[in-house]
Amino acid sequence: MDPIGLQLGTRNLWSWLVRLLSKDPEWLNSKMKFFLPNTDLDSRNETSDPEQRIILQLRKLHVQGLATWQSFIHCVCMELEVPLDLEVPLLSTWGCDDGLTSQLGAEEKSQRESQLHRGLKRPHQSCGSSPCRKQYRKQQLELAKKYLQLLRTSALQRYGSRIPGSGQPHAFHQAYVPPILRRATAPLDTRGGAIMGNPRVEDGTDVSISDLFNTRTNKGPRVTILLGKAGMGKTTLAHRLCQKWAEGQLDCFQALFLFEFRQLNLITRFLTLPQLLFDLYLSPESDPDAVFQYLEDNADQVLLIFDGLDEALQPCSSTDPEDPDGPGPVLALFSGLCHGTLLPGCWVLATSRPGKLPACLPSEAAVVHMLGFDGPRVEEYVNCFFSTQSSREGALGELQTNGRLRSLCAVPALCQVACLCLHHLLPDHAPGQSAALLPTMTQLYMQMVLALSPRGHLPTTSLLGLGEVALKSLETGKVTFYARDIPPPLMAFGATHSLLTSFCICTGPGHQQTGYAFTHFNLQEFLAALHLMASPKVDEDLLTQHVTLNSRWVLRTGPKAKLDLSDHLPTFLAGLASCTCRPFLSHMAQRGEDWVGTKQAAVVQALKKLATRKLTGPKVVELLHCVNETQEPELASLTAQSLPYQLPFHNFSLTYTDLAVLTNILEHREAPIHLDFEGCTLEPHCPEALVGCEQIENLSFKSRKCGDAFAEVLSRSLPTMGRLQMLGLAGSKITARGISHLVKALPLCPQLEEVSFQDNQLNDQVVLNIVEVLPHLPRLRKLDLSGNNICVSTLLCLTKVAVTCPTISMLQAREADLIFLLSPPKETTAELQRAPDLQESDGQRKEAQSRSLTLRLQKCQLQVHDAETLIALLREGPHLEEVDLSGNQLEDEGCRLMAEAVSQLHITRKLDLSDNGLSVAGVHCVLRAVHACWTLTDLHISLLHKTVVFMFAQDPEQQEGSQNRAAFLDSLMLQMPSELPLSSRRMRLTHCGLQAKHLEQLCKALGGSCHLGHLHLDFSGNALGDEGAARLAQLLPGLGALQSLNDLHCATPVISSLSENGLSLDAVLGLARCFSTLQWVFHLDISFERQRILLRGEKTGRGIWTTGSLPDLPAAAELSGFRWRCTPRSLCLTECPLEPLTLTRLCATLEVCPGPLEIQLSCEVLSDKSLETLLHCLPQLPQLSLLQLSQTALSPRSPFLLADIFSLCPRVKKVDLRSLHHSTLHFRSNEEQEGVCCGFTGCSLSQEHVESLCWLLSKCEDLSQVDLSVNLLGDGGIRSVLECLPRVPISGSLDLGSKQSFQIHFSKEDQAGKTLRLSECSFRPEHVSRLAAGLSQSLQLMELMLTQCCLGQEQLTTLLSLVQRPAGLFSLRVQEPWVDQAGVLSLLEVCAQASGNVTEISISETQQQLHVQLEFPRQEENPEAVALRLAHCDLGTHHSLLVRQLMETCARLQQLSLSQVNLCEDGDSSSLLLRSLLLSLSELKKFRLTSSRVSTEGLAHLASGLGHCHHLEELEWSNTEFDEEGTKALMRALEEKWMLKRLDLSHLLLNGSTLDLLTRGLSHMTLLQSLRLNRNSIGDVDCCHLSEALRAATSLEELDLSYNQIGDAGVGYLATILPRLPELRKIDLSANSISPAGGVKLAESLALCRCLEELMLGCNDLGDHTALELAQELPQHLRVLRLPSSHLGPKGALSLVQALDGSPHVEEISLAENNLAEGVPRFCKGLPLLRRIDLVSCKIDNQTAKLLTSSFTLCPALEVILLSWNLLGDEAAAELAQVLPRMGRLKRVDLEKNQITARGAWLLAEGLAQSSVQVIRLWNNNIPCNVAQSLQSQEPRLDFAFFDNQPQAHWGT
Repeated sequence: MDPIGLQLGTRNLWSWLVRLLSKDPEWLNSKMKFFLPNTDLDSRNETSDPEQRIILQLRKLHVQGLATWQSFIHCVCMELEVPLDLEVPLLSTWGCDDGLTSQLGAEEKSQRESQLHRGLKRPHQSCGSSPCRKQYRKQQLELAKKYLQLLRTSALQRYGSRIPGSGQPHAFHQAYVPPILRRATAPLDTRGGAIMGNPRVEDGTDVSISDLFNTRTNKGPRVTILLGKAGMGKTTLAHRLCQKWAEGQLDCFQALFLFEFRQLNLITRFLTLPQLLFDLYLSPESDPDAVFQYLEDNADQVLLIFDGLDEALQPCSSTDPEDPDGPGPVLALFSGLCHGTLLPGCWVLATSRPGKLPACLPSEAAVVHMLGFDGPRVEEYVNCFFSTQSSREGALGELQTNGRLRSLCAVPALCQVACLCLHHLLPDHAPGQSAALLPTMTQLYMQMVLALSPRGHLPTTSLLGLGEVALKSLETGKVTFYARDIPPPLMAFGATHSLLTSFCICTGPGHQQTGYAFTHFNLQEFLAALHLMASPKVDEDLLTQHVTLNSRWVLRTGPKAKLDLSDHLPTFLAGLASCTCRPFLSHMAQRGEDWVGTKQAAVVQALKKLATRKLTGPKVVELLHCVNETQEPELASLTAQSLPYQLPFHNFSLTYTDLAVLTNILEHREAPIHLDFEGCTLEPHCPEALVGCEQIENLSFKSRKCGDAFAEVLSRSLPTMGRLQMLGLAGSKITARGISHLVKALPLCPQLEEVSFQDNQLNDQVVLNIVEVLPHLPRLRKLDLSGNNICVSTLLCLTKVAVTCPTISMLQAREADLIFLLSPPKETTAELQRAPDLQESDGQRKEAQSRSLTLRLQKCQLQVHDAETLIALLREGPHLEEVDLSGNQLEDEGCRLMAEAVSQLHITRKLDLSDNGLSVAGVHCVLRAVHACWTLTDLHISLLHKTVVFMFAQDPEQQEGSQNRAAFLDSLMLQMPSELPLSSRRMRLTHCGLQAKHLEQLCKALGGSCHLGHLHLDFSGNALGDEGAARLAQLLPGLGALQSLNDLHCATPVISSLSENGLSLDAVLGLARCFSTLQWVFHLDISFERQRILLRGEKTGRGIWTTGSLPDLPAAAELSGFRWRCTPRSLCLTECPLEPLTLTRLCATLEVCPGPLEIQLSCEVLSDKSLETLLHCLPQLPQLSLLQLSQTALSPRSPFLLADIFSLCPRVKKVDLRSLHHSTLHFRSNEEQEGVCCGFTGCSLSQEHVESLCWLLSKCEDLSQVDLSVNLLGDGGIRSVLECLPRVPISGSLDLGSKQSFQIHFSKEDQAGKTLRLSECSFRPEHVSRLAAGLSQSLQLMELMLTQCCLGQEQLTTLLSLVQRPAGLFSLRVQEPWVDQAGVLSLLEVCAQASGNVTEISISETQQQLHVQLEFPRQEENPEAVALRLAHCDLGTHHSLLVRQLMETCARLQQLSLSQVNLCEDGDSSSLLLRSLLLSLSELKKFRLTSSRVSTEGLAHLASGLGHCHHLEELEWSNTEFDEEGTKALMRALEEKWMLKRLDLSHLLLNGSTLDLLTRGLSHMTLLQSLRLNRNSIGDVDCCHLSEALRAATSLEELDLSYNQIGDAGVGYLATILPRLPELRKIDLSANSISPAGGVKLAESLALCRCLEELMLGCNDLGDHTALELAQELPQHLRVLRLPSSHLGPKGALSLVQALDGSPHVEEISLAENNLAEGVPRFCKGLPLLRRIDLVSCKIDNQTAKLLTSSFTLCPALEVILLSWNLLGDEAAAELAQVLPRMGRLKRVDLEKNQITARGAWLLAEGLAQSSVQVIRLWNNNIPCNVAQSLQSQEPRLDFAFFDNQPQAHWGT
């Protein structure tokens, strides 16, 4: 027995099969070749036995798999004469139809065994022989024909007698008008189970109904998805297809099945495909299996239509089921049909709304968009709808006059409703008026309901009841009803008025029910909205819950999914909220209009909230529809204004109606708007909706959907958009035809500033046609033609256009990029159009030459002959700012041609020839070609990086302006030819493989360049080696014209970089000889390990920045500037092994170097031997000024070696060693006699090192400062230092700090007093007595400052009581946190315990400070006198002891100052105590109470006490709030204060009564010297009384009345008495509303004040008249003049400056916030004492700053210059940088908020490096952050921050 038979368990069946095949072995061989085509039958037969051969062949077939074996068995049964008793077991055991029989050419397929329809037997089992099967096939064909005829009859009955769009209220005779159908070009993307958005739609590919199915070819998809919004006619089209098929028009299909998902959703059980076709659609009369078999055999002629795919509820999977023939959900059957697993070869059409489609759709499915009606289709539909010619003309006339109604008719369903309403309205209304009743979609349906109702009767109950049914069904997702779901009356009403439609629903075999649905979804939504608005059951909250915005439909899956079909429900609610609908709703609700209005207001309010939110594009469209439906202008305006400036619409479908609504809403917007449509489905006629929209400023379309038809319509709309500035049409299918329409329309849009036609695949001629329109667009700034197909010849033609067109400023072409940038002239469009005859005039040619053009043709495949053509084009063209030809194929010859032509091409900035195949030989050619081009500033060639870049300076004409702006440099160019400007040239030949043999030829080529200015050479990254370095050192002198060191004007400084050239140490040290052989060499920087070598001339750092990270410098600044100073030469040698022999050779080489010389050395470790060698060589270098060892590790012995340097080399003035890694030695010149400074910080010095170090330091006779901080001295080391101090003659300071600060300051002369400052010392109680003992013994210590030393109130009391001194004064200042909480009483109690007499007390609670001054020895007062004073004190017993102690301690108190204290916190105890104390202070001379809180009663106590202080000389009550009674009490205390010299009452409110008391007191103060009454609300009348009171104050020196309201009248009163104050030195009348008239009077009076020193009149409207009057006779002793914000002009400011010029006393001038644009101060004589000048916000620019800057040098004492908030640029910065080194006392320069760029900042850093300025503030200038950070890291004194980063002085310093 064969193993296969055993395996299969069918022994007899296997034997029968072998015997059967043995009869026909040739047939078996042919099947073997078919199933196993690669099998060699002859070689594989292993036996000659025929039976064994057959068994072997069967084995081979069986091992191929079950599918192959089953196919083979079917072939056996169909093609061989198999007995019936063998055929049945074969098929039942092994057989199954797999479709392979069709490949064998058989006439029919085997029948599969499955659970087919109702379990009928297969035909094989009813036939016993082959003739019977043939008979069966005949019967099968007859049954199929009967079924197909039954299908047609049924379809004809169902659809043939109906007018398309069943449910119409009137059976008008009309034909079907197909909507626009457009096929999409992109396939479906089913990633993630669905697609988002819409596939791309290609414009111009409209398809007809017959074109939906391409049955003539087997290619292409057989699944079609028809997408359309609600109302577009998808269901009507499906019915139309059924009708056409039933009528025999679609003869390509034998069978057509139409299923609607709204009915299929009612089927909950699983189905097979036969059950779906026969049970739910139409059952055959008999033998359904045979019919289904026929349908399978002819599947390519079967069409299945599924309507409403978006309504499917069942889940759908993209994966194939295990058993495709088994029962499953309807959507699974749909998936099987689409993927060919069921009924393979059939045609499937599915309709759906756009949105998220199921994942089961195949990606190759065809997509067709249904886009509704355009204008011709609307007209055709109207003609078909109306039967008479008059009614047609009337309806078309109404549509023609009503644009909104016409836009609604773009939706076929709305077009039908509109026609119905017009039919109802036309007979009763005059022409042009009936359409006014149909402005919105909602009112269309409202009129339709009225039209369907009986005359004069509106069935409100039935309509509301039907609306309730509609709402419930929408909420539950139910769109199909049974009779039991709708009450009979409502059913009858809906059927009578065609609001409901009925159909048959097959729920199973023989089971049918009648189903009902609304005739359209929109009607259902309208009725639901009507119910919500008119039903009393619905309140406002429930109503507003339905006012939502739907962005897109989302796939619904899962068993509990429900349909969300309320697309237009919010829209209808908004429409019913219109005031026009209020009577209709009132009638429907049987309520008053107020009740309806409340509901309408709720809807409008909900829309207002939505209008202010940030919404996506689809939701914006939905909102616009809702707002448009309301017809509320206020809501429309709010919505329009709330729309963002940039309004994007991306990847969703938009209709003509959508854009029409958008245009309507934008009519209510004032601001412009930018519309961006990207990837949206747009109909060709959509741009018609934008006609006349004036609000659109930018309009952009990016979609493959846009083609010629779209462009044609757009071209008609563009001229009507008057504010359109930017037009974009990218990524479209526009051809030459479409572009021609746009080109004609563009000249009609003269306001356009930007046009983009990117990615449109335009050809050469089309691009040239577009460019021809440029002269007709006077304001155009950009034309983008990127992503189109052009050739090189066309590119050159475009280049010619760029050269000749006077407005083009840039042409940029790079691979796919093609962009024109234009600079429109200032003339208006009308002016440009009035002069067309000037195209060839000389004036325009001059304008073309004066303009600047940038040309970038990158990676454009340009070759040598193209370069010749390009040169010819550019030679006669305008100035070229930049020419970029990188990435082309010019090679050596092309590069040479371009280099030779540079002198003729007027290139002002850059020529880029990178990546053009330049070789080493080509480098020499390029250098020779450009040597005579004097405008070349930078040439960078790097063959390794394929870089060839030329940088140029301005041409002579342009540079002439710069030379005029730098006139002060003329004196430095006396010996230079006038035709050759001083410039800088940089030649970088890096990574070019250059060797020593190339240098001579290169230097010859470079020699011609040297006479043109500074030469910068860079040979980095080559292979010069030692030989090349030596050869270059010989050749460099020939590159310059340097004759002598002093001949600086003819010098040609060179920068030469030899980095990465493989130099040895000998060669590197040999380069040091360049200091003596090349006098232009000032800087030699060498990094040995990294092979970085740089030789630079004097101040050529500026050239390094040229064309680098900072822009090029003007010619005025290129000179570097300070040539009268002796610029030091510097040698920087890093990463180099510094052995003793190396250092000896280096120093010997540098002996002949001219000075001054700076040496910077750096290595990993420097041995003691090397350091000793270096230090012993220093005396041989008398020109040395600086020696620096940075990042170099030194041994612990190095501090002693460096300390001994003072005896080896007396020229050393400073030694600084930090952390044994950084050391610096400064050397003095012969004329310097400053002290010596020595610092050894962080050097691990301990106590054992102190004595040796001090012995070495004692050898220095002039030791000024010693810094030993951050070491390991400890307490013992510090004691040792202090013990050695007498032997070390320090005259300045000694710093011994580590983690704590410990500084001792010395004086050259013996001084009487010393100060001790102790901060954060954390004193404990036991330390207080020791501190007091030390203070008592330190008789020269005059002041002790204790800052946050943890000294509590008790400890402070103890300290004051313990300090005992024999005689003299002692001050104690304490700053502790507890001071602000202690209170005045507690602090006075502390003072009462002092051991000496207290002479001064100063308390500041906010600053936590207490100051007490003691006088020793303490003098005890007579007890009787104390008792007498106590008798006058009204105090409680608990304060008596404190008062007694204070009277004894403070008997000689002369000054009491209370600042920022609170005298109210303890009631009136503090004020009572102070009153008692004041009564006893007979010697008190100064009393201050400022910025404090005191009650009225407390103030009365203080005033009472002050009334007895008859010797008071100074009184200050400023910035403290008093009421009127308190102020009066204070004023009374001023009576009889005849000794008062200074009075400050600032910020006190002085009214009539209090001012009277004040003036009464002032009239007796004949000794008064200072009176401050600022911010006291003093008016002109008050000023009159005050002036009279001041007549007696003949000693008055200071008068401050600033920030009052005295006005011109008050100034008049003052002017009369000022000359009578002979001692007046300071007057401040700022901010007093003084006009020019009052200012002139004041100026006349001040001229008589001969002693006046400070004059402050700012913040008044003085004007130039006052300034001129002041200037006539300024006080000769004037020191300060402040006139900020005084409305001065250039004339007045100049007059004042001229009057002040040469004054020997002026210290400060402030003219800030005045207009000095053309009158900036200039001093000719100078101001020797001027310390501060304030010119903030004076409109000073570069030109006017020149004279001002030069004047600064005439003010040697100047410390602060304020020039913020002006118009200063880089030229002004260059001027300032020139003078900074000459300003020896200058500390601060403010340049905030100017126009200085990185170039100017770098210049300031250069000047700052040679000056002692502390800070230059540059906040808010045009300096990039990265550049600012880089500059600040190099020069920390440059401050770019908003706040001042300079450290503030401590209060005690």
